[in-house]
Amino acid sequence: MSTELLAPLDLAFWHLESDAHPMHLGALAVFDPAPGASAPQLLDLLGARAAAIPRLRMRVRDVLLPVGGAAWFTDKDFEVQRHVTRVVLPEGDFLTEAGRLAGELMEQPLGRGLPPWRMYLLDSPGDGPFAVLVKLHHALADGMRAVAIGAGIFDQIASAGAGRGAVNRRTPVPPRSWLPGPYEVAGMARERLGEVGRALGVGASVVRASRLDLRATTALAARSSGTRRLATAELDAATVQRIRRTEGGTANDVLLAVVAGALRRWMLERGGPLPGADPRALVPVSRRRPGGAATGNKLSAYLLGLPVGEPDPRERLRLVRTGMNRNKAAGPLRGAGAVAVLADQLPALAHRFGAPLAGNAARMLFDILVTSVPLPRSALSLGGCPLRAVYPMAPLARGQALAIALSTYGGRVQVGLVADGKALPDLDRLATALREELRDLHALVPTVPAPA
Repeated sequence: MSTELLAPLDLAFWHLESDAHPMHLGALAVFDPAPGASAPQLLDLLGARAAAIPRLRMRVRDVLLPVGGAAWFTDKDFEVQRHVTRVVLPEGDFLTEAGRLAGELMEQPLGRGLPPWRMYLLDSPGDGPFAVLVKLHHALADGMRAVAIGAGIFDQIASAGAGRGAVNRRTPVPPRSWLPGPYEVAGMARERLGEVGRALGVGASVVRASRLDLRATTALAARSSGTRRLATAELDAATVQRIRRTEGGTANDVLLAVVAGALRRWMLERGGPLPGADPRALVPVSRRRPGGAATGNKLSAYLLGLPVGEPDPRERLRLVRTGMNRNKAAGPLRGAGAVAVLADQLPALAHRFGAPLAGNAARMLFDILVTSVPLPRSALSLGGCPLRAVYPMAPLARGQALAIALSTYGGRVQVGLVADGKALPDLDRLATALREELRDLHALVPTVPAPA
């Protein structure tokens, strides 16, 4: 039975979870139907491909050393039927019904005695589209790793890895004990001493970025009700690129400015005043190296004030671009975004006992999570059914009401908005505001002549 210690950041996500604050991320993948692809066949195919992904056969167990630590163990009693379920949606608009059910399913924490993931085949009553909802615990993977794991269900990825998978199934993984030897213990001690120094530097920057006045962004703050609501939006990727080419910066800068403008519209329509200080967005940054072997989370983040108080869309974009350029120049080890780096420097016992305190401190650092999840650029399918869209979903931090995740596929930017169901009953209006904001920003941008 193969084992692997949870990295410190993975352990932090594992212990941050509670019934009201599940720490899984997810995606709602929508497919168009194809001739001969029935729901039972698709369910069997989904289960077979999920079962062939080694990472999805592992569960978490506590270990003796390091004290307070935990490890991934291959589940010898793994049964994929426990993880893959079919749900037939009621009559109605498919995406609306799929989104409603996805929100309800995202409320439910993943069972800790099993590998921490679930997949749901959401089937329409007729011959229309269907969707696959994927839930992965954040301890299992960050956004990039989750895409790499989840992509194994698609025809193109599964067929490309079939040969490698066959070899892996014939070659057993040698067991590795979670009990370190004396030389490993000495090495761990030296590592801890070095990490203490690094943690002090990163921790100081986090403390300096923290704040005590939390009154400015009450629209995005809420005592958790344990409920979840999902809304989706689609933006034209070509429009985003046209704005980027004219105004400079990156496509992500444009999308962050669109989020800021949409929040401004939504707050004004609610009838309340705009916050006196710009809400802070935590913008995750992957520290994963191309081709790197890391399996868990490799994250930092940037901290960005979203300029909701600025009425001019182009000026909002300029402020976002300036803020992101400043973040990139400073690097990912400064400010509240370095919390993830700090977590990577702390011992396992600190995560086990400090998780409740760390979770409650999130509001002191940021107000909203805005993350971009990269997807493969090639066309994908499941059982011959073409993938239409993927709406990513991020977990909510304790005391926060909204998280926004974006991914680009098929010439569209798909946006998944996850909210506390009671705090933001008008989440659909915010999704509409995203489309309106991109339209209005594009209208203000000077036309760029097409190249000859």
